[in-house]
Amino acid sequence: MKIAHIADPHLGIRQYHRQTSGGINQREADVANAFRTAIDGVIAARPDAVVIAGDLFHSVRPTNAAIVFAFRQFQRLREALPAAPVVIIAGNHDTPRSVETGSILRLFEELGVSVAAGEARRLTWPQLDLSIFAVPHDALVSDARPALRPEGSERHQVLVIHGDMEGVIPGDRSFAEYGGAPITEAELGASAWSYVAFGHYHVQHEIAPRAWYAGALEYVSTNIWGELAEERERHLAGKGWLLADLDSGTVTAQPITSARRILDLEPIEGAGRSAAELDADIAARVAGVDGGIRDRIIRLVVTNVPRHVARELDHVAIRAFRSDALHFHLDIRRPEVSRQVGVGAPGRRRTLPEIVREYLGRRPLPAGIDRERFVALGADLVESVNADQGD
Repeated sequence: MKIAHIADPHLGIRQYHRQTSGGINQREADVANAFRTAIDGVIAARPDAVVIAGDLFHSVRPTNAAIVFAFRQFQRLREALPAAPVVIIAGNHDTPRSVETGSILRLFEELGVSVAAGEARRLTWPQLDLSIFAVPHDALVSDARPALRPEGSERHQVLVIHGDMEGVIPGDRSFAEYGGAPITEAELGASAWSYVAFGHYHVQHEIAPRAWYAGALEYVSTNIWGELAEERERHLAGKGWLLADLDSGTVTAQPITSARRILDLEPIEGAGRSAAELDADIAARVAGVDGGIRDRIIRLVVTNVPRHVARELDHVAIRAFRSDALHFHLDIRRPEVSRQVGVGAPGRRRTLPEIVREYLGRRPLPAGIDRERFVALGADLVESVNADQGD
């Protein structure tokens, strides 16, 4: 018995400002290509069942193009593997905030796909001796939270769930997806299951034997740099999906090559350096990128740069780097300043992007607005203006 485990495709996401020749946001197209590649791989592997562990779409109301694309991919999957059950659960991104708003995921039921969008569902396939307990985000945040325990006599007991597993996401949580439902080790009881297919955390991770986060198919979180650092630290190949053999207990990563290189360049120490010196340092870092920065996603952190020096940087050259790359983020960081305010210990002065994130994070929003995307967009715009103006 083999299970294909895909999580967090985030179809329909729009990042940065570049468009394809067809007028589609370039990152939206990249993410779609990653999902198509994953479906190609699943068809080639011919598993007995396929599960999508949440956040198929990046928002509750994806674009028509994203919906049609997903429908065609699932149609292709059903035609190639007509006997294999396909199960989708809703994650926090594609869960409506009110019961009056229907879930677009139910569209795929027309293809014979089993969908758990609101309540948890226990699904069985006697011919496969398989039971899948599909637990979407909404079921985990409801008052009637289900007990995560196998039921029935089926030999293969699989849990598909979208949440924030205790002890998995690194302590600073700077690149964790917001809004995940917390799950404890005791509540999960991983050893009782034949396999647990998790979604929500975008870095591939073994929680326990036979319990895994598959990770996302592309870099789509609000802090892709944190993801890169975590993957480097743990010597991971990058993004992809998982193929789990329930009989042997082996889980095999199925890597997907990202559409473009994402590079976090070696930081520059700016203390004591003039604007002209920093311009030369920045240009040297960019020139040192193997193959150039064209159409790539790049970050370069420059620390301890006083405000007046940042203003004097060559912003014409910086704009040229931004025009060449798909996304070039020059992260200029001011020296930390400790101040005595009233009584008590001195504290670091917060940056404007930090203030904006906090404000937008608690600001009331109209129904249907994706708060995570809203906050990230606001902070990105402030950081971009700061870099352009040196302020």
